[in-house]
Parts: sequence; structure tokens; C-alpha cells
Amino acid sequence: MSRNRKTRQKKMNVRVDFTPMVDMNMLLITFFMLCTSLSKPQTMEINMPTKDDKNLKDNDQSKVKASLAVTLLLDKNNKVYYYEGLPNYADKNALKRTSYDANGIRSLLMGKNMRVIEQIKALKLKKTNLQINQAQYDTQASAIKDQKNTPTVIIKATDDSNYKNLVDALDEMQICSISKYVIVPITDGDKLLIKNLESK
Repeated sequence: MSRNRKTRQKKMNVRVDFTPMVDMNMLLITFFMLCTSLSKPQTMEINMPTKDDKNLKDNDQSKVKASLAVTLLLDKNNKVYYYEGLPNYADKNALKRTSYDANGIRSLLMGKNMRVIEQIKALKLKKTNLQINQAQYDTQASAIKDQKNTPTVIIKATDDSNYKNLVDALDEMQICSISKYVIVPITDGDKLLIKNLESK
């Protein structure tokens, strides 16, 4: 054999076993699932009175102070109307039209509930400055919202309104710190007010 003949190098088959990687990935996934806090869905609690509540009398369930009552009427095509106090079906100008934006329902309710909003704002500042903890904030905020002479909002929706309108109205209750609100069926008198306003 000639010495000038090139020697062939043997090719080696390289095989990487990924089985341990699968086991490690499963361990990492399990670790993160157990250690990561899951995001909680944001919900809104609505406490509705029951007929079996002995503390409520039938005549007092729907009575609110007229000067503090605001009634919202939700209608089709994202229309919303309101009147203050007791409904005056004889007065065609008793019903007013508003909107769901910041200059609509929110402006109206904030004007009615300004004292509570200012107190809640001061309470949030105390919490931000670590003067009170979350539990103290919740207790004091609940007491502020439940004090007397705060507005009561009555929400009524027509059959033509949609679910989003109701959700938007409930969102405004939270934004404006309204603690007293109720959802009741719309009356024929309220429908007449809407009809008269639309037909002018």
C-alpha cells in the first residue's frame, strides 16, 4: 500500500437523547403552575333583597327619599334617559336624555355624590401613604358609602336595550361610588315618558 493514499475518517453517528429534556420541561411547567398566582376574574357583586327577609317590609322595599333618587331608563340604540325624584308623567320635560360617556351619567352621579367621592379619595390617599391597610380601607369605605343622604339610583331597562347598556350603567355605579342602586322592571308610565320625548 502506498503511503500517499489518504486515509478515510470514520463517520460517527451523533445521537442526542432528548428524553431527559422532556422530563425537565414537565417539572418546570409544574413548578410554574404551582408557584404562579392565577389572575382572578373581575366580578361585580350585586346584593338583591329577598322576599323572605324579615327586616324589610313590603311597603318599604321600593321607597327611597325622593330628593335623592335618580332613575335611569335604558333604551334601544344605546339611548339612556333619566329623571330625578318621583316621576311626573304630566310634565313632558321631566325626562332628560343623557349618554354613557364621562359627560353623561358619570357627571350627573358625581354631582349627586360629590361628598362621598371626596371622602373616598381622601381614604385612598391614606392607603397610598400606608397609613391604613387594605382591611381598614374596605371597612371605612363601606361605612362612607352607606351613610345617610347618599343618592339612590333606580335602573330600568326596556326590552329593546342590550346587556352592554346594563353593564355600562353598573360600571358607573362603581366609578361614582354609588352604593344604593336597584334594578327594577320598567313601568308603562316610564315608556310613555320616553315616547313623548322622542316624538316631542
